[in-house]
Amino acid sequence: MAGKFFDDLQVGDRIDHPRGRTVTETDNLLFCGLTMNTQPLHLDEQFAAASQFGRRIVNGIYTLGLTVGLTVADLTEGTIVANLSYDRVVHPAPVFHGDTLRVATEVLEKRPSSSRPDRGIVRLRHLARNQQGTVVLEVERSVLFLKRPAP
Repeated sequence: MAGKFFDDLQVGDRIDHPRGRTVTETDNLLFCGLTMNTQPLHLDEQFAAASQFGRRIVNGIYTLGLTVGLTVADLTEGTIVANLSYDRVVHPAPVFHGDTLRVATEVLEKRPSSSRPDRGIVRLRHLARNQQGTVVLEVERSVLFLKRPAP
């Protein structure tokens, strides 16, 4: 599996995920349409131009999903059972069309599952930064990972 097992992660580990993603206008419009979010800050250039941002901003829930998605290939692909929670979601700066996001993950805590000996719970912090290095999203996430199978 490409992802890491519970046993592979240690508190304090930091993973700089190499894959980035440039956010497009189409991403934002499609996501807003799929989720029925009619917020004019995302959809109406004239409205958004008069806001503190001066232009449209990308939907924050899309930014959260993209942040988590950018971690999958080298963290959880095929090695998790479930996402248990997303906590302390913070958007310290907006994301705009054309921004490229990159993510770093830190392992905050881990413990074996008390009910399933083949699994463990890991609390992670993901930081997404734009191309200028500005943090645009921070989230803590609890994940139920598989333990490495016995040989």
